[in-house]
Formats: sequence, structure tokens, C-alpha cells
Amino acid sequence: MADDHTHVQEFFGARAADWDARFPGDGPSYAAAVAELGLRPGNAVLDAGCGTGRALPPLRRAVGARGTVLGADLTPAMLDAAVRAGRQHSGLLLLADVSRLPVRSEALDAVFAAGLIAHLPRPAENLRELARAVRPGGKLALFHPIGRAALADRQGRQLTSDDLRAEPNLRPLLATAGWQLETYADEDSRFLALAVRRD
Repeated sequence: MADDHTHVQEFFGARAADWDARFPGDGPSYAAAVAELGLRPGNAVLDAGCGTGRALPPLRRAVGARGTVLGADLTPAMLDAAVRAGRQHSGLLLLADVSRLPVRSEALDAVFAAGLIAHLPRPAENLRELARAVRPGGKLALFHPIGRAALADRQGRQLTSDDLRAEPNLRPLLATAGWQLETYADEDSRFLALAVRRD
């Protein structure tokens, strides 16, 4: 686990300062994905692997002043970038590992996770921890502002059959972790999988 953490922190720490500048047009895509969670005023939501906190403002707008917004990330430099961008005003930033969330069981109504699944060291176990923190019937949004094929092209790699985000792989993975996949969209312009926590 320590090696996994070190790799993630090194990768994102080196990119944190200019992360938002590298992807300046992603804001509307984040807002649209947050809207699909169907949050209500007063809800409690976690942005798991929040990075620079780009989802925090739309999450705050969705849950209102009475709601709770948490942003958890493993990389201090990303949280520092979120503060420099003023996003700490939209949610409480936590230096935390999604494999051991500092949140009581069934405390959340939803989890938003942008780009997270590819960086989980033990996906089934880590998704189960997210399920623990969410009430039965609560939602999980696995999101990326571009689709799988477009992302692979950007990174100069080929899509493979073992990609966790491919629907035939993702559906059973979520099921073993206590989630039921409800909607799945993998388009050039976005990837969004919405799941509901089973009882």
C-alpha cells in the first residue's frame, strides 16, 4: 500500500501546480456529471480523490448551504492547489485515503469520483469502503471528462479488454463491492457510470 501511495503522490504531486491549466474546459462537464447524481439541498456528499477540487463548487450548489461537501485526496499538493483556487470555501478538504475514509458508516448520500478508479490499488476493496460510507440507496458517480477511447488516445496507448471502466468489467466489480450499476455512458466527451448502493 505504501508503494501505491508513493506512486500516486509522486504522479499527482508533480502535476498539481498546473493541473487546472492543463484542462481548462472541463468545468461544464463536471457540473453536468454532478447534476446527474440528483443531489438535494441538505445532502452529504464526498468528492473521493478530489484533486484540485474542480467538482466542489457544483457539489456545493447542489446540496446548498445546509448540505455537507467533503473533498478527500491522498496528495497534499493537490489539496494545496484546491486552496489556491479558493475551492476550500465549497467543501471541507481532507488529506485522506479512500481505502480508510474518516467518515462514519452510512453518513453520506453520494460519492463523486472523477478519474479515481484507475488509481485504486485494490478496486473491489476500495469501492466497498465507499459503499460503507454511503447510506443504502445512495449513489456513486464514476466520472472522467473524456471517454475511455479518447483518454487512451491522449495517453498514446491502446484500450485493452482488462480496462476496469469497460462495462463488462465494471458491472461485476461494482456488484461485488455493494453497488448496482444503473447507467453507463462512455462517449468521446465523457465517461460516467452511476451506481446505487444496495441494502
